[in-house]
Amino acid sequence: MAKEATDRTTIDLFANEKRRGRPRSNPLSRSQQLKVNKRNQIQRDKAKGLKRIELKVSQDLYDALNERALASNISRSQLIEWILQQHIEC
Repeated sequence: MAKEATDRTTIDLFANEKRRGRPRSNPLSRSQQLKVNKRNQIQRDKAKGLKRIELKVSQDLYDALNERALASNISRSQLIEWILQQHIEC
């Protein structure tokens, strides 16, 4: 039986060494935690019917989008979606 790194049920079954101090709050390494979190985020987005779009913009446009989103009290993603929606409806 092989050890699965993402197995949270039997994490101490294959422990090779005892460590002093406070036990880790998460048995996974940081890189594995990031992979699991990203997979969960993608699944949540998929369940909501969201699709991913990536684009590259200049620093000036990026800063302007951040400022406008902050002033409107919405996320940058919501602002970009609203702007695109406005242009499609025209």
